[in-house]
Amino acid sequence: MPKPHVLQMGSYPEWDQTPLDAAFTTHPYYSAPDKAAFLAGIGSDIRAIATNGGVGASAAIIAACPNLELISIYGVGYDAVDLAACKARGIHVTNTPDVLTDDCADLAVGMVVALARGIVKAETHARADWTKSSFPLQRRVTGMKAGILGLGRIGVEVGRRLEGFGMDIAYSARSPKDVPYTYIADPEALAARSDVLVVTALANAETRHIVNAKVLAALGPQGLLVNISRASNIDEAALLEALETGALGGAALDVFEGEPNLNPRFLSLPNVLLQPHHASGTVETRKAMGQLMRDNLAAHFAGQPLLTPVI
Repeated sequence: MPKPHVLQMGSYPEWDQTPLDAAFTTHPYYSAPDKAAFLAGIGSDIRAIATNGGVGASAAIIAACPNLELISIYGVGYDAVDLAACKARGIHVTNTPDVLTDDCADLAVGMVVALARGIVKAETHARADWTKSSFPLQRRVTGMKAGILGLGRIGVEVGRRLEGFGMDIAYSARSPKDVPYTYIADPEALAARSDVLVVTALANAETRHIVNAKVLAALGPQGLLVNISRASNIDEAALLEALETGALGGAALDVFEGEPNLNPRFLSLPNVLLQPHHASGTVETRKAMGQLMRDNLAAHFAGQPLLTPVI
């Protein structure tokens, strides 16, 4: 029986690529020198797309695959997939939730501590000029007022971890959740209450720039912002201005507009902690993500229920 044809939008580690190639006929779109010609040649053969949260699948890609049945995402975010186009054609979409929740929450809390305590700058100080001066005093983490913007799977786990620091936790979400935290529907009001605001919201049209100039102003010159969600959830221009003028105390960011090409204004700021979009970047989690992506593909072509459907 011929193997189903799968359009591969990005590269995967060998531990994922080898079993993917064994189970399916893969077509590496990402490495094609002439992508339009490549897609024109094999588009009608494609029954599934294997992609990731950053690359997704555009309406044009979907339209070029008339026999497409499934888009399987290596990652939790699906904002880069044109869901409207998928719904219109009855194309299924899956992602890889849960398996990356703990790592994302771990990094978020690590970023809170690193930003508040100046851990990266302190390491540089210890190497360079400790004998010349004392390192400046930093911020206490224990007992902070924390705000979590978006209380999904990752947000809940961030909250559990912050409880260990004795933090007073509040959150914003579409509706109240069954958690022992204070519910504040308005992001601006949540920011005004918070010493540190951790953004874990899904990215969609509703949450685009949900952290805007007003939210940043409410967080204030002593406030700290941590983002491990999507860059689009924050108005990056407003964030840079707030950081440069001191209207915001500091930010720890794992995602950026146009990444990996960061706005150079970030690089000269002393009040930011920059991370290379690696919240799920552990061997264990990436292997689990690849397995779940492939399991969804296998389930679909075996006529079985999808494990983690988005639509």
